[in-house]
Amino acid sequence: MTPSSRRVVVAGPAGRIDCTVDEAPAPNAGIAIVAHPHPLFGGHRDNKVVQTLGRTLHALGYTVWLPDFRGVRASEGVHDNGQGEVDDLAAVLHQAQHESAGLAALPRQSVVLAGFSFGSMVVTRLATRLTTANTPAHRLILVGTATSKWTVDPVPADTLVIHGENDEVVPLSTVLDWARPQELPVVVIPGADHFFHRKLTVIKRLVRQAWGQPEPGL
Repeated sequence: MTPSSRRVVVAGPAGRIDCTVDEAPAPNAGIAIVAHPHPLFGGHRDNKVVQTLGRTLHALGYTVWLPDFRGVRASEGVHDNGQGEVDDLAAVLHQAQHESAGLAALPRQSVVLAGFSFGSMVVTRLATRLTTANTPAHRLILVGTATSKWTVDPVPADTLVIHGENDEVVPLSTVLDWARPQELPVVVIPGADHFFHRKLTVIKRLVRQAWGQPEPGL
């Protein structure tokens, strides 16, 4: 991601989880974990939407962890249809919190979970688990939320949900059907497809705006 990036191997429930970690600049805003799209369709942490989310959150002051789910490249195990992948993210979060424990400036409550497509579903399930344990995430970001493919858990009211108007994988209507009972706003990017070709700068701008940070120079 940046010259400060390092590789970390986390001991996960199915074996090693290979991650890229980009240390936060000072002051440290907290921990952000970004989950990638479906492993069986080529998803991994180098996906351009995942990288855009990671770089943007790093610029906002977070230490960013980008894991490859089980069975992807150097990560051990086999794909588990979104079940074991929640355990993978939980293991990564545990390691991230352990490494940050000695940093007095780190607000322990400031955990951001972000996910794209399949990763968005996994993020919502981890968020539910954390809330049940009385350790909720500070904020969620869901991009291309996979509501037509998976059961996506309800999310907090301040979740940033971004979707493409012309998403050919997850129709916008299914996201609205999921969001409607929650009275949850969905930010629609006009003309965007599922992979947000030529729309990555819009995603970056939306995340910065959600954190009250305009684009530099504006």
